Amino acid sequence: MLHGVAGFANADQKPNIILLLADDLGCGDLSCFGSPAVKTPNLDRLAKEGTQFTRFYAASAVCSPTRASVLTGRYPLRFGITKHFNDVDRWLPESATTVAELLKEAGYNTAHVGKWHLGGLHVDAQGRRLGNQPGPRQHGLDFYQTQIEQQPVRGRMGQERTLFRQGGTVLLRNDQHVSEDDPYFSKHLTDANGDFAIELIEKLAADPKPFFINLWWLVPHKPYEPAPEPHWSGNQAEGISEDQHCFRSMVGHMDAKVGQILNKLDELGIADNTLILFTSDNGAAYEGFIGELKGGKTDLHDGGLRVPMVVRWPAAIPAGQTSDAFGHTNDLLPTFCEAAGVDLPGTLPIDGLSLLPHMKGARPPSAELRGTVFWQLDLYKKIQRHDPKPKPYATEVAKRGKWKLLALDGKPVELFDVESDPNEQRNVIGEHPELVTTLTAQLNEWLSAPRTTR
Repeated sequence: MLHGVAGFANADQKPNIILLLADDLGCGDLSCFGSPAVKTPNLDRLAKEGTQFTRFYAASAVCSPTRASVLTGRYPLRFGITKHFNDVDRWLPESATTVAELLKEAGYNTAHVGKWHLGGLHVDAQGRRLGNQPGPRQHGLDFYQTQIEQQPVRGRMGQERTLFRQGGTVLLRNDQHVSEDDPYFSKHLTDANGDFAIELIEKLAADPKPFFINLWWLVPHKPYEPAPEPHWSGNQAEGISEDQHCFRSMVGHMDAKVGQILNKLDELGIADNTLILFTSDNGAAYEGFIGELKGGKTDLHDGGLRVPMVVRWPAAIPAGQTSDAFGHTNDLLPTFCEAAGVDLPGTLPIDGLSLLPHMKGARPPSAELRGTVFWQLDLYKKIQRHDPKPKPYATEVAKRGKWKLLALDGKPVELFDVESDPNEQRNVIGEHPELVTTLTAQLNEWLSAPRTTR
């Protein structure tokens, strides 16, 4: 029995779509991306059977803004989302058009599993979701399973390092806190999310309608906790800290769940017509691996923005490909909609471009077509890494082709050629005054554009 899921109607066949989003996974934290520590055979399989993108960017260096980008195809600043949500009264505006809503209108069953962190997940004394804030269902998800995002619950579990091991005790499913007799109540959070997604896949595969499953892992976000066996013992190594050991076991646990999802698709005979895409919400935090890249989580250098991305759709995307084309989380909505045959409304503003033609073998969108790409993030003076935060500080980025301008409150502070200098070591801001002037003007025009907050 699929807990809390009702029946579905019929529709013409279209590709199923599964989005897998990790949390704080660095651009080098998969073995197929060069991790020296973590073995990820199942995600490596996904890359081998599809396309691996080596220059893919998150919309922010923290979670909530990127999640808004993933769902809407728009810059998070368009909605006034300028930092991570801290479990108080903030949310993605209900007026935002999401990929789930577009796919649902096109005949898809839609579901969300895992971390949300876009607001609307507070409950009353009876464990019912408060209805005065938009949550997953108000953004086009037919049903969902996530965690209650409420203080002091989440803060206490983070401090006690029980957020994963006791994560099932604070699950919220379809606006109701799960009860103690629910089979997911006693599960580790990664198992609760992965197993529920597998249960969904099995149920929805029996329905003629295609499905969109939005599976957002909490892994490998803090608190660093030991994953269950065999992942704890299987990731032991001499000379590593306990946090690093926990981190490796957590990623290994997630990878194993991805493997179970891939096996279920094979078992059901739907793998060929299922588009499955894996990426991360921002660059690496404390224990993640970014090689020689500069920065990390909460910082706008590439260590905080570049993330791994792999995509597989055997019916349409050639296997064994690697692309160094620029990609962005704003591109996910138009990519998924094109795969589903959904024409975007002419009145719907989108900041991304579909990568589907490139995934199928065409040239990627040119720098001229894409134009200047922007980032904004309120200033975090402390980086979530073991090293000090790079200076000068920056709160915005304007990137056009190979040129990346960093600015603080609209005033330029650094310029890098990230093709010849991917680690952002040589600031050439004084060598290109006309380029700096142009990018700064574009940035400030973007910063002053109207925002939708309701």
